[in-house]
Amino acid sequence: QVQLVESGGGLVQAGGSLRLSCAASGRTFINYALGWFRQAPGKEREFVSWINWTGARTDYADSVKGRFTISRDNAKLTLYLQMNSLIPEDTAVYYCARYIRGHYHDTSGYDYWGQGTQVTVSS
Repeated sequence: QVQLVESGGGLVQAGGSLRLSCAASGRTFINYALGWFRQAPGKEREFVSWINWTGARTDYADSVKGRFTISRDNAKLTLYLQMNSLIPEDTAVYYCARYIRGHYHDTSGYDYWGQGTQVTVSS
């Protein structure tokens, strides 16, 4: 019933680009802010980006600011993360999630998560 499905990950050389997508059901998308997180092996899941329900407000982790762009298409029920100028440190599993309350940079502010999509950046 509640569904978030990431896609678009893959292997890319440093300096390249990828666009991640997160397809959502209406109940997990409409009128909710959404976020992207990432997790590398042995590391904590970390905040990447956030977007409010209309798409008018966004925020980014310092590590990706200026390189990544979050957007959403409410008509298509889809969240995007355009990733440019990729570096090996971006290698991780990327997750989309539905924001509910509190600090949007923390995982505790989200209630539903996708299954993740692997992004690997070679040097």
